[in-house]
Amino acid sequence: MSESTAIDGNVSTAVAPVVAHNPRARKLRSLVWNDFTKERKPDGSYVAICNHCKKQLTASSRSGTTHLKNHLAICLSTKRVKRKKLVVRRYVVKSVDAKGDDPTVLEHSQFDQEVSRQDLARMVVQHGYRFSIVHDVGFRTFVRNLQPQFKMVSYDTVKVDCMRIYETARLRLHEVLSKLPCRLSLSIDMWRSNVGAEFMCLTCHYIDNVDNDWKLKKKILNFVQVDAPLTGEEISKTILEKLHDWAIDKKLASIVLDNCTTSDLVGRELLNSFQSRGFLLSNGDLFHVSSCVHILNLIVQESLQQTCELTNKVRACVHYVKSSQERLVKFQKAAKQEGTTQKPLLLDSPNNWASMYLMLESACQNKDSFYCLAEGDLDYPGFLSTNEWDDVKALIEVLDVLYHTMDKFTTAEKPTANLYFNEICEIHVVLKTWSTSQSHVVASMASQMLEKFEEYWGITRTVMAIASILDPCYKMKSVEYFFKVIYSDQYEAKKRIDNIHKSFINLYNEYAVQSASLSENQAFLCYVGNSSGCVNAELGNGGEPTSISRITLSDARRGLDQYLQDTSSGQPSKSDLDMYLEEPVYRPKGPLDNFDVLGWWRSFAAKYPVLSLMARDILAIPVSIVPLDSESRMLNDYLSTMDPVTVQSLICGQDWLREEAEAAGPMDAIALVSAATGLDGDADECMINEQNFSE
Repeated sequence: MSESTAIDGNVSTAVAPVVAHNPRARKLRSLVWNDFTKERKPDGSYVAICNHCKKQLTASSRSGTTHLKNHLAICLSTKRVKRKKLVVRRYVVKSVDAKGDDPTVLEHSQFDQEVSRQDLARMVVQHGYRFSIVHDVGFRTFVRNLQPQFKMVSYDTVKVDCMRIYETARLRLHEVLSKLPCRLSLSIDMWRSNVGAEFMCLTCHYIDNVDNDWKLKKKILNFVQVDAPLTGEEISKTILEKLHDWAIDKKLASIVLDNCTTSDLVGRELLNSFQSRGFLLSNGDLFHVSSCVHILNLIVQESLQQTCELTNKVRACVHYVKSSQERLVKFQKAAKQEGTTQKPLLLDSPNNWASMYLMLESACQNKDSFYCLAEGDLDYPGFLSTNEWDDVKALIEVLDVLYHTMDKFTTAEKPTANLYFNEICEIHVVLKTWSTSQSHVVASMASQMLEKFEEYWGITRTVMAIASILDPCYKMKSVEYFFKVIYSDQYEAKKRIDNIHKSFINLYNEYAVQSASLSENQAFLCYVGNSSGCVNAELGNGGEPTSISRITLSDARRGLDQYLQDTSSGQPSKSDLDMYLEEPVYRPKGPLDNFDVLGWWRSFAAKYPVLSLMARDILAIPVSIVPLDSESRMLNDYLSTMDPVTVQSLICGQDWLREEAEAAGPMDAIALVSAATGLDGDADECMINEQNFSE
């Protein structure tokens, strides 16, 4: 007797038997397939069979998975089979309507011990809670009052559950990265625990084009312990091993090593390794880059040594006032008598020029108060003359420009590589102006900064210039304008502009070859120039014909398009590079700072097919990474007590789950929770050995 089933909402009878889905077919990536089985019918069509209610729904390649998720929301809320259900009653307060109905409505909700156990583990990973939270009296009381049916798990169980979540997320991320058609960039950071253990953090940066959304993403790949003393060879070897494990060693665009010890040596080792295998863009010219924030930090921090005598005097004055409550009260009274705007004094942190700028600014605004305090205090140290305060003010004006530029770099919502070329060039122009200042302090400091700037700027100039050209609001215009302003010698300016233009064209040619190779490897219907006009079969890899039933009308039209292109007279068609550079720059309606360059390339990818491939790789290079000082790159006390495997699992897992929670909608969030891990068994049945994670 045939059973009625529903396909796309329509009732059908006498369903033919189905054939098991070919295991060699393309893997199903959507999480919804954890609750469905895809099978092939004798007529060649596919159906998705719900694992819970056995209902059959269409599963053709064009039907998507939205209807499956919609069914799952209904099915899972009423027929969660093979799990013990405990129904509890709860009160839900709803808004009172105009008729004045009782707002308190009795509803039913289902409790599932295993799903709640998964939720607990995900909460621990996402928020960095201690495993021992399950032993806290307050937490246990809260959970018991919230849901008396929940059986609290042990420390070891929640720990293993968290490791499972990490492993499942790692496999999912590995599949995503291995299938990415674009290149990735890498940043390396060195961390340390409070017991002296050294760790290396690998983070990848890329533009995800799933569903054509062009989203800038970054993922922590590894947080691995490395043996001290650290050598460039060992660090580069570890990086190569991890890239190979993730199957992305052939996809690297650039690497940022600003927070890595022996960065120059590591960069050379990696460059030699990748160059020998031909994996790099422009033969490695774009491989090792420096963050523009790191460049500014270096030139300012090193150049401030010129003003250490002056800044030490200001620091001594501030420390003298803040080190005694009695002196602080006198200082505040003096400020009140002078009628100056009271701004709290700030003491700077070592090796942090931004905090030094804030200290100098607060001190300069209270200089009259320092005068008053000095007149009545014989122990007052380091009295600053009027000329010295003038030098402090000039120094503040220099640091103010750099400070607010750094702030702009670090607060961009979408830090694509095109955003920073103009600002860096403006800094270059300003430094040249300051170097001729009448203030000796400003001139000497700016001269040294300019020398250091030109040294470090050469490492990243080409990458940032190419990224600027890929901004349709500027194209070559920014390069042409700023180089003519920066280099007074017209020959020097033209030479540098031509070098950037040549590098851009050479890079484009690499991508053009790559794009042509991809086109040849894809199935297509082509014009072959014989009497029949076009072939009557679809060509796959190696020219082998495949089923004619897969050819669409648009495929058939390509033969005509190719014929028109080959036989039409006139000039050959322009490349997308020629069209892009010859067309006027794009002028957005709103402010340029709000322009979405990734949204623009998403819209015009079809018009500029090769350039869009370049844009996806170049715009993702992290040229604005904020370098952290050694104190900021220190693990907290809790993580410092963990073994290295657990540390990596928690840090990476937290990073991966954070993006999933932000990106998932209500239905997706449910799917992620229910499918992220399989915790149906006991803890001692885990694939991961608990002994490997003992503290």
